[in-house]
Amino acid sequence: MRRMGMVIGLEPGMVKTYKRLHAAVWPDILDLIGRCNIRNYTIFLREPENLLFGTWEYHGTDFEADMARMEADETNAAWWRLTIPCQRPLQSRAPGEWWASMEEVFHLD
Repeated sequence: MRRMGMVIGLEPGMVKTYKRLHAAVWPDILDLIGRCNIRNYTIFLREPENLLFGTWEYHGTDFEADMARMEADETNAAWWRLTIPCQRPLQSRAPGEWWASMEEVFHLD
């Protein structure tokens, strides 16, 4: 199992929309997340800075393949058409990233 964390900005005028979308995530999206070996997925919002922090556990063996499966899913593409306009990526993110990856520096079970 691999714990992961990521961060992105949230457009100021989109906070209510983002919260509304995530209060009722489509069942097919929840199923896809599980089929891509992601568990214990949480997104936190920090206002007024409008930063989103996401954390999850990856329980698979091929992260890149699972993320490609997620990206290729048609329902997920429709979901992202709603959520991506809400987000404001950090300028410091690595090439190819939308959400900026974070380094785990401490964990306690």
